[in-house]
Amino acid sequence: MMRNKIRLAVITLLTYLIILAPQTMMAQDKLFTLEDLNFGGNNYPNMQPKNLWLTWWGDQLIQTDVEECYTINIKTGKKNLLFTLDDINKWANSNDTTYVRHLMNATFPYPDKPIVALGNRKAFILVDFEAKKMVWQDSISGQEANDWNAKSRATAYIEDHQLYVVDGEGKKHQLSTDGSREIVYGQSVHRNEFGIEKGTFWSPDGQRLAFYRMDQSMVADYPQVDIFPREASYEPDKYPMAGMTSHKVTVGIYDLKTQQTVYLQAGDPIDRYFTNITWSPDNKIIYIFELNRKQNDCRLVSYDASTGAKMAELYRETSDKYVEPLHPIQFLPWDDTKFIMQSQKDGYNHLYLFDKDGKELKQITSGKWVVLDVVGFNTKTKSVLILSNESHPLNSNLWTVEIKSGNRRLMGRDIGVAKSAQPSASGEMVALKLSSVSHPRIIDVINTSGRGKVTELLDAEDPWKDYQQPIFTSGYITAADGKTNLYFRMVKPHDFDPNKKYPTVVYVYGGPHAHLVDASWHYASRTWETYMAQKGYIVFVLDNRGSENRGRDFEQATFHQLGQIEMQDQMKGVEYLSKQPYVDMDRLGVHGWSFGGFMTISLMLNYPDVFKVGIAGGPVIDWKWYEVMYGERYMGTPQDNPEGYAKSSLIDKARNLKGKLQIITGYNDNTVVPQHCLSFLDACVKAGTQPDFFAYPGEEHNMRGHASVHLHERITQYFEDYLK
Repeated sequence: MMRNKIRLAVITLLTYLIILAPQTMMAQDKLFTLEDLNFGGNNYPNMQPKNLWLTWWGDQLIQTDVEECYTINIKTGKKNLLFTLDDINKWANSNDTTYVRHLMNATFPYPDKPIVALGNRKAFILVDFEAKKMVWQDSISGQEANDWNAKSRATAYIEDHQLYVVDGEGKKHQLSTDGSREIVYGQSVHRNEFGIEKGTFWSPDGQRLAFYRMDQSMVADYPQVDIFPREASYEPDKYPMAGMTSHKVTVGIYDLKTQQTVYLQAGDPIDRYFTNITWSPDNKIIYIFELNRKQNDCRLVSYDASTGAKMAELYRETSDKYVEPLHPIQFLPWDDTKFIMQSQKDGYNHLYLFDKDGKELKQITSGKWVVLDVVGFNTKTKSVLILSNESHPLNSNLWTVEIKSGNRRLMGRDIGVAKSAQPSASGEMVALKLSSVSHPRIIDVINTSGRGKVTELLDAEDPWKDYQQPIFTSGYITAADGKTNLYFRMVKPHDFDPNKKYPTVVYVYGGPHAHLVDASWHYASRTWETYMAQKGYIVFVLDNRGSENRGRDFEQATFHQLGQIEMQDQMKGVEYLSKQPYVDMDRLGVHGWSFGGFMTISLMLNYPDVFKVGIAGGPVIDWKWYEVMYGERYMGTPQDNPEGYAKSSLIDKARNLKGKLQIITGYNDNTVVPQHCLSFLDACVKAGTQPDFFAYPGEEHNMRGHASVHLHERITQYFEDYLK
């Protein structure tokens, strides 16, 4: 049924374009530049669809803007002015009119109080907008990694490698004295894997702070160099490579009342990962997922927050491949004796209900689809709010799930992809930002109680309406296993002629935790694809097995042999292209970045007679040079999986290079370190093959700012020179 809907949507869109073409040709005659299309371009902001910045004050929806904040009537969509930027600076009694520079980041931390929180590098303040006065101000704005708690008004932050807390009265507490580049406090650990994005975690009452301490003194330095001083300087980066010594992580708890720190008594931290820290609602217990280095044995463990003593192992999950805890447990707001846990143990990411002692009470969601995110809870209906792709693998929609019955209800429109979902304090309302194939941005407010009434706040017009736009289509093919559907996107020139033959570029990523094709605007097409279509190319993009949101077995099909299954599936895409009369198979190129760079070179070397031109950015060349957490999850160690590492390595395949290959890297890439590219160049020298190479000085894994425009012009020009 959904396949028919997708086909119908494609046919409808194409028909619409064909019918309107003669009438709109004059209006749509402008051509794109990279300054329009690339995120570093000077005109890029003007080419984005209109947006609204929204937040909640309890169950009252607020629009935050640069100089005004408005309340929005969620039944009618009508706006009323709440206060202005001038009001805030006046009420703050500041003579500096830039004391607070804008209202875009305004939040309303107390659902029942007329207080707005505003911050920048000069100040973080609370203003009572009914009393028209500032009621609180912190004293440490501008410090690194600020983490503020609304209840205690205490802030954790890093200064000169040391971890500090300033309490609500302004008293400063120093939690560490041995912090350094090698002893890291209060920041994300395990190289931001396992869903880790920060390193401090306040208890609900704000009286205790859990924090990471990472000892990486034993980890080898990767010798990065800063070339910009008169004499280039050494800027080493701690980089634990697969199979080598990793860092040690412990978790501390600081008590504001006792001013004492205890550490969780978790045992030897060597070769273990600690992730997804959660506090109990009563502030007394810490819950944490602990994972062995092989990442195939995961345990949920509880600790006494006052002593650090281990209390119980509540849950254990093992696998013959890997277990990947990415989400902390979440207690039910109306019942603090029960919590929800996410797991892929039945093959798809779903929700499970446990009691606080670790007894599994029920599986809340099930089916051959994925819970993508837990948005929040509706306390009135005792439901959990989720985003899932139950409707279709390319979609993401909002659903409510009753905890008791398990009944699910779709909330809002069954279209496209939910880009964000912001619940109100009670969860009865959700501000949902959507994108569909033909709608760049829709913003709805949805009542999640009852029938799910929808109020549309915005249906943004096409910001590209005056330009010659390419033709975007989507479909699916069968994977190399002969049974699995793989979804693709194709981008064709606006004046596409099926009787002509076009040079075609396969854009590829293919790795875990990413997908390139979905039912959002233009099927999630990257803007560079539009630029290439404008220059007369077809661009083809396929999500192979190993990519995200299709279930555990789909993702884990590549285990211990990265690149192999992915190439087989990508070549099925090439087979599909070969059957299209308008694709010139003598002018077939391939391009990708990071994992996609690895895939690009893999395809060029394993199928040298198929691809004429390739451009690989930030490519992994041999997984033994990649970091421990990611690399060992999918490949094991070089010691335990020598065959897999040898098969995926590109070093000994350098002799196979026939076509034109350009390799591009950030000179200071700290994700895929330059050792990859340089080692491959050395192998090519020895093999007598001739790739091209370009490095961006000072740039890391992705080019920032206007350097990205230069990068994409370089990529385009290489295809123009050698493929067209």
